[in-house]
Amino acid sequence: MAVQRNTSGARTARGAGAGANGPSGGPARNDRSGKPRKRKISKKQQAIYRRRRIVAGTVLLLIIALIVFCVYSLGRGIGAVNTMIHHDEVYAISRDATPAPKKVSNVKDCSASDVTLQLSAASQSVPVGGSLDFTATIVHEGSGNCLVDGSDSGRMLTITSGQETIYKSDVCPADSRLLLMAKGDKDVQKVTWNTNANATLTECTDESGWAKVNAGTYVAQLSLKDHPKVKSDPVTFTVG
Repeated sequence: MAVQRNTSGARTARGAGAGANGPSGGPARNDRSGKPRKRKISKKQQAIYRRRRIVAGTVLLLIIALIVFCVYSLGRGIGAVNTMIHHDEVYAISRDATPAPKKVSNVKDCSASDVTLQLSAASQSVPVGGSLDFTATIVHEGSGNCLVDGSDSGRMLTITSGQETIYKSDVCPADSRLLLMAKGDKDVQKVTWNTNANATLTECTDESGWAKVNAGTYVAQLSLKDHPKVKSDPVTFTVG
């Protein structure tokens, strides 16, 4: 009988142990609901987790921004290289002569007796390598309406030094600018000379490659391409 009590006591002890740790030795369960107890996280640990998430999010945003910047820079670089490669082709196309517009009316072209030219300079001197602005004016003095080309190719600016022609504004073709003028009308335009020489060129080239003139005395004058005898008074100035 004593042996039976010991055996029964051992069983009772094992049963109590199973009830405390769970049938399989797992985590203790709530006595009422049977669900595992939730792990409580302290406020300090929660703050640490939040900081980690903020740092991770910031790093991710920086990586995305860096990728976007690299892609953008690569695209700009490719575009710049492509522009440099095709610069001559683009420039040649832009410099092609513009065909003269067709006349759609019976208005006559201005004759040499219909218009006069006036020229003035913004300054009497300009430094070597600088720029000088001129004011070019076409005045209609005829009796009837007429058409005149007021572009830099039709109303030409010529710069000379002594007997040598230094610069002509019609070396590179310009879009035709036909003006319908009546008696008393004036067309006033600003023309800029960048103190460079182009008169010896046989065809239009990029102005950035034109040579700069030396210091000295120069004379500017306007004339009409269709009527070379129509000229403005000469304007003398110095470069230096």
